[in-house]
Amino acid sequence: MKTRNFLLITILTILFGGRCFAQIQTFEWQNVQRQYLVRTPENYESLPVMFFLHGLGDNITRCDQEFNFTQVAEDFGWMVVIPQALNEGYGSMWNAGLTASTTNDSGFLMALLDSLAVQYPVNQDSIFFTGFSMGGFMSHRMAIEHGDRINAAAPVSGLITTYMANHTAAAPVRLLDIHGTNDPVVGYDGGSEYFGYQLGLSVDNILNYWKNANGCATEPVIDTLPDTQNDGLRFVQYVYPGTKELRHIKVIGGNHTWYHSDSQYDIGYMKYIHDFFTGKNAYDKVNNPATGSLNIYPNPTSGDIIIELDSPTTIEVVDIQGRTILQEQFETGVGVLNLHGIQSGVYFVKGNGVTEKFIRY
Repeated sequence: MKTRNFLLITILTILFGGRCFAQIQTFEWQNVQRQYLVRTPENYESLPVMFFLHGLGDNITRCDQEFNFTQVAEDFGWMVVIPQALNEGYGSMWNAGLTASTTNDSGFLMALLDSLAVQYPVNQDSIFFTGFSMGGFMSHRMAIEHGDRINAAAPVSGLITTYMANHTAAAPVRLLDIHGTNDPVVGYDGGSEYFGYQLGLSVDNILNYWKNANGCATEPVIDTLPDTQNDGLRFVQYVYPGTKELRHIKVIGGNHTWYHSDSQYDIGYMKYIHDFFTGKNAYDKVNNPATGSLNIYPNPTSGDIIIELDSPTTIEVVDIQGRTILQEQFETGVGVLNLHGIQSGVYFVKGNGVTEKFIRY
């Protein structure tokens, strides 16, 4: 057991070697000083928040370097939070229900969010979690326990543990699960060649869990994404419509790897996850070049919505009677449309020749 754990951590170190230096912040939770990094765009009014949860034995400074989260925050117009797991004897490890740990990481992450909301203009309608490997396990746990506060989650190469599978999800939550069929560390069938035992539910059973939790259709809409790169992989998208959308990317031939760039692979995970979080299919443009010039989220919203544009335009908000109730000029990029002054109901946003329906509640 120890040999397998050491081997896994050694592999992670080789695969993800290198460190950079960044200013690490601390947050006291249950008498323990917990560490984290925060990256924000240079200019912001209302901040969607994305938590990135690292893998077993990893650390936040290395993740910050590999993912270049400073640039990610700038490109998305989001706050990116990279918290550090505690050393649980196997290296830094989130308590996703895999071991008998009593560390309340779930509570810590929500308390950290509350603390950041005091310091920054956090958009509470846009709280997202993603993570890799053990961070994917923990992203599942956060979605199960805090779907009433989390708007979407995207676990990568992580599973729902048997312990968490016995818990009922707090609320439906939009979920994207990404997993490679040839993953030897966290197997598609829930096992592990490295650890030699079952780590959690198989991906098929994970999808069944979330289909039930989200009230989704039994059968998915299946789309094999364009094979644009000579990467030896095929990315197949499964979409289950429901109260909250469930989506799965089956990476045929995929290993225990975060595939970064769509210039090297058919998709880049971070871009695809961002587009899922914002309610957009990253590859709609393949079949419909007109989409993507206007993107809005969250939807439904209790107030502000984020506007993403490919070019400057006048944004028009129209009610169901066709009356224009708001007009505002936006530049290319990310902006915030303040809808606190309008009544609850169904509306349409128009811009760049695209019309999007949204609900103000």
